[in-house]
Amino acid sequence: MLLLTPAKLGPVNADAPPPAPEPATLEGFLRGIEARAFRFAELGLRHREDALDAVQDAMLKMLAYRDRPASEWGPLFWSILRNRMVDVQRRGLFRLRWLLPGSTDRDGETIDWADDAPDPARRHDSHEAWDRISAALRALPARQREAFTLRVLEELDVADTALAMGCSEGSVKTHLSRARDALQRQLEDFR
Repeated sequence: MLLLTPAKLGPVNADAPPPAPEPATLEGFLRGIEARAFRFAELGLRHREDALDAVQDAMLKMLAYRDRPASEWGPLFWSILRNRMVDVQRRGLFRLRWLLPGSTDRDGETIDWADDAPDPARRHDSHEAWDRISAALRALPARQREAFTLRVLEELDVADTALAMGCSEGSVKTHLSRARDALQRQLEDFR
């Protein structure tokens, strides 16, 4: 026997169990819908983390509608989730637009996406060289390290280096000479 229900306006099997009662709380509603919402979002977004974020955001936004009648929660939630998914998709397209050749930045300048970085082997060698140099610098006495860093790396002149170190210009020259000799000995095999 088929019955026509005014709420659904469709045939219903009289032997079927009655529909589940509406949840009494918004939290109960969200618990009951979370798995379906996640599957819906994951299918639409095709990315698990984005789907989790979209569902979580939709659930948080639903908290603002706690005072609405329970009969409105379903359509409202799905509308919020759908809008959140559209936002995520737009953000993804926006990101992709920047990756396309011929893209422009905010100033209208064309972005050159060519990779001018050194190849992985050269990058590794550069990191290894820096590690060796920094270890050699750490092994120097403090005054020699200061003189070398200020004169060579910071490119201060002898007078400014002496002022920064609180010593005479002659001391700066002595410390720098000793630092260069020590570094040369330590890094001799690295060349």
